[in-house]
Amino acid sequence: MVLEYGVSASGVAAGWSGYFVSFLQHMGIDFPAAFANAPITGHGIHDLHWTGAIVNMPAVALIVGLTTLLVVGVSESARFNNVMVLVKVGIVLLVILFGLPFVTQAHFTPFIPPNTGQYGHFGITGILAGAGIVFFAFIGFEAVSVAAQECKNARRDLPIGILGSLVICSVLYILIAIVLIGIADWRTLDVPDPVSFAVGKIPALKWLVQWVNVAAMAGLGTVVFTSLYGQTRVFYSMARDGFLPPAFSAVHKRFHTPHRGTIIIGAVAALLAALFPFDVLADLVSIGTLLAFLAVCTGIMILRVTAPRAVRKFKTPWVWFTAPAGIFVCGVMMYSLSDGTWARLGVWTAIGLIIYFVYGIRHAAPSKWKVTNET
Repeated sequence: MVLEYGVSASGVAAGWSGYFVSFLQHMGIDFPAAFANAPITGHGIHDLHWTGAIVNMPAVALIVGLTTLLVVGVSESARFNNVMVLVKVGIVLLVILFGLPFVTQAHFTPFIPPNTGQYGHFGITGILAGAGIVFFAFIGFEAVSVAAQECKNARRDLPIGILGSLVICSVLYILIAIVLIGIADWRTLDVPDPVSFAVGKIPALKWLVQWVNVAAMAGLGTVVFTSLYGQTRVFYSMARDGFLPPAFSAVHKRFHTPHRGTIIIGAVAALLAALFPFDVLADLVSIGTLLAFLAVCTGIMILRVTAPRAVRKFKTPWVWFTAPAGIFVCGVMMYSLSDGTWARLGVWTAIGLIIYFVYGIRHAAPSKWKVTNET
């Protein structure tokens, strides 16, 4: 869960920094590169090296600002988040509406570029590898579930929130992908700011470039906000159950938020964002998220057998199809990720097990270790 929320917040903040610098450049302001890039980079942990940069200050500033909002209170933070969502969705719709007339059908041929002979480089295996990475964009949807205790009617509101946002955003994802590929050759889109880059290729749409940068900053900002929020609530629940120290469940007397845990998580996330670029963190986030989903699907089936009469406020429909299908899909995407990613996942899991056996197993509340049948 730390990979899914905390580390992803750091990675997205690092990506947000690139759009922020691009925005300033269009305003005629040159931000020092040494303070806008990660000092450590590399395609994997095995080849990390120094870049010459000092620290990614915009990424740090974003996380510090959002952490402050989370400490102040959820209602205030939610209002800020709603504004950013409106901004990014509005600009995305503008790009789709104004970009569709300029779509060139020839850019979609071949629809599936042939494999280069290496697993994951285009072709069918490239689709699978790409799906494993794109999965990173879907962690925000189930993050709504960690707010169950703060919903007025969680049983009704959570499914509507998760499934409704999933459908809407998936449609927007597909449409914006069609527009980008349609107005620019896909071979040219491997850049830090692909949306504004593609839009800028059309003279009639250059007026949209700066608005796209604004939307990207707002959009990535909401992702960081959601990730930090989810991480603080996950740790809050774990601390209440005794799996983590009580500092993570301490609630501020005035703001009524888990302030200590929020500050600790924000500080760690800011440190990672300051030092590492997105690509170093993204693989771990993807495989960690897929593993978490796979574990949930497995756990649901186990509980349906061991505790079939347990009280369930949320019940998965068609469980013997839904859960195995989830395991299969997540497993295929995990398999498509690199060997180095699997190795790093093993190291990360080992660290988690150490924390569990050193602290969690000694302090966990026994009454919450299992789900029992209704008597």
